[in-house]
Amino acid sequence: MKILVVYIDLIFIVNLLIDGVLLALTAWMRRTKLKWWRLALSSAAGALYVVMMFVPELSFLYTFLIKFGLSLLMLWIAFGFTSLQSYIHHLGAFYMVNFAAAGGIIGVHYLVQNSGELFSGIWYTATGGLSFELKVGFWAACITFFVVVFGFKAVQTTKRKMESRETLLGEVTVWIGSVKISCRGLLDTGNQLSDPLTRTPVMVMEASLWESFLPEGWSERLVEGEPDRLIMDLGMEEFEWQDRLRLVPYRGVNRGAAFMLALKPDAVRIELGGIEYTTTKVLIGLDGGTLSGDRAYRAIIHPALTEGEGTPNTSSNAAADAAAAVGSTHGAGPEQAKPAG
Repeated sequence: MKILVVYIDLIFIVNLLIDGVLLALTAWMRRTKLKWWRLALSSAAGALYVVMMFVPELSFLYTFLIKFGLSLLMLWIAFGFTSLQSYIHHLGAFYMVNFAAAGGIIGVHYLVQNSGELFSGIWYTATGGLSFELKVGFWAACITFFVVVFGFKAVQTTKRKMESRETLLGEVTVWIGSVKISCRGLLDTGNQLSDPLTRTPVMVMEASLWESFLPEGWSERLVEGEPDRLIMDLGMEEFEWQDRLRLVPYRGVNRGAAFMLALKPDAVRIELGGIEYTTTKVLIGLDGGTLSGDRAYRAIIHPALTEGEGTPNTSSNAAADAAAAVGSTHGAGPEQAKPAG
């Protein structure tokens, strides 16, 4: 005869930790600061409920309404009640975290179990129905829970970063003579790269975007650095944009002073957040590498280029785009071009 031994203190501590992690993750998702004593009290309330399951006289507490009421109580203890809307949002986030954790545990269990364990858990009811019994070890469930929860948080963190980056992505259009280059750009608020003499802001773009218009081999040589040698080796070779070339000194991360090869465009237009910014006071710095590993953007937008009022991005601006391209063939750029900032 087997004797079942239940360690109530161990079950209480484990559920205390699990409830604490779930509440902390809920607060993280809702971007709400959680006081430690509220977290401890709320977790203790949830852990005590689990302990009560082992008291036969209190078996009536193990019902849907009681469990739902307990979750409301735990959230009230943890976050308080500021408004009904905020409370409902907390409740939704709490259950989403719980369902994600529970679903992860079941998913991992099915992933690692073999066919013998699967069929041994299948049985028929008295009415002929087919049922399945799920048996997950205590420690296996605990370990899987924490793995799933931290994996869920990592996914949500990545999602937040991507959403945050999306708000800083815009469309960049550059005109030089009859040439028009467009790509996606990332607004870098910490970018202060400017020409030290004219204080002209520098917007960095991948040199590969201009490869067809640069002398042969320049894109590859820019990867090696020392762009000043490119200009020195240019010699008497005819280059249509030779008078547009600039060397901008800068100090890179973990390296000394260096130079960046830049071009003086006729005009640059940036579409960001539904607003268009057009300027002629800008330099295009050429980077020989890849600015984004996932190719989400190919230009770094200087923050000075998005200062000022700008104009709303409407469908009527398509005609202005065409006019800008025609105007740039005369080296004048768009008529509406004006410095940003």
